Amino acid sequence: MKNIVISITALVLSVTGLAQEDSKTLHETARTFMRQGDFDNAIIVLNRALQKDHDNIEMQKDLVQSYYYKRDFAKALQGIESLINRNDADVVTFQIAGNVYKALEDPKEADKLYKKGLKKFPKSGALYSEYGELLWAKKDFSAINQYEKGIEVDPTYAGNYYNAALYYYYVKDKVWTLVYGEIFVNMESLTERAVAMKQLLFDAYKEKLFAEADLSKGEEKNKSDFAKAFLQTMNKQASLAEKGINTETLTMIRTRFILDWFENYASRFPFRLFEYHRQLLQEGMFEAYNQWLFGTVENLTAYDIWTKNHSEEYTSFTNFQKGRVFKIPSGQYYQGK
Repeated sequence: MKNIVISITALVLSVTGLAQEDSKTLHETARTFMRQGDFDNAIIVLNRALQKDHDNIEMQKDLVQSYYYKRDFAKALQGIESLINRNDADVVTFQIAGNVYKALEDPKEADKLYKKGLKKFPKSGALYSEYGELLWAKKDFSAINQYEKGIEVDPTYAGNYYNAALYYYYVKDKVWTLVYGEIFVNMESLTERAVAMKQLLFDAYKEKLFAEADLSKGEEKNKSDFAKAFLQTMNKQASLAEKGINTETLTMIRTRFILDWFENYASRFPFRLFEYHRQLLQEGMFEAYNQWLFGTVENLTAYDIWTKNHSEEYTSFTNFQKGRVFKIPSGQYYQGK
């Protein structure tokens, strides 16, 4: 009798394990369909997988995503409303829900959702960024508060630097477009957004920072000591702008800026971006970096000629760049400080 009980138990465990394995296999099949853009088949497979493992939140999220991508927003809404109230709902769950509410053009519910998500995940840079984008779409310029909070609590998330740089460019700020924009390009260097940000940076140096002979003009009410130090240090290099702003003059200006910054302000304001600049200077790659940052948008033909004439320097920099991940550490947030 004992042997029979053991055999039955083993059989039950085997069937249970087989069912779980089947749901995993089905989930992978569904994700393959999703990657192929075949969302109808993904939905078919996911619904069958959920019959075997109905509480699996990852499969439920993928099901909502599939409905969202095929623009069946009503079904997506049905699925997401149950997910966001689960104890195991994660940041991605709230991101998916936000996309659904925005697709349904329901900013009121989206606003509630992001506030709920940020209450649960107060250090999520992604949620601050997407909540800010929602506010910006409504022409609510308090969006910058969300981007800034995201930068402060989650400095490794790139999206807030991108959004904040755009905001400061449009409000004619002289400092933070340059600082946040360059951080973003280093974090997300291979995307279309990065190419657009390089152009924005180049334009900001010409149209904003060096437009006036005195860089501090109009900045008397700036509350950030870091920004004041940035402008004072850049102001010392302003005479180099007499030749016009291009990749060559920016390289000279920024080289002198870093040398001056580390003599006067680095101990007070430790900053990873400027430490990276100094590292590139010390290793003879700062010119190549500035060519990569500005030359590609100023004049691509001239940039190609430069890379051919400086092939060793160009190769050293590109190899170095491939082998690193750029991150801003916690504690280097100086907006308003």
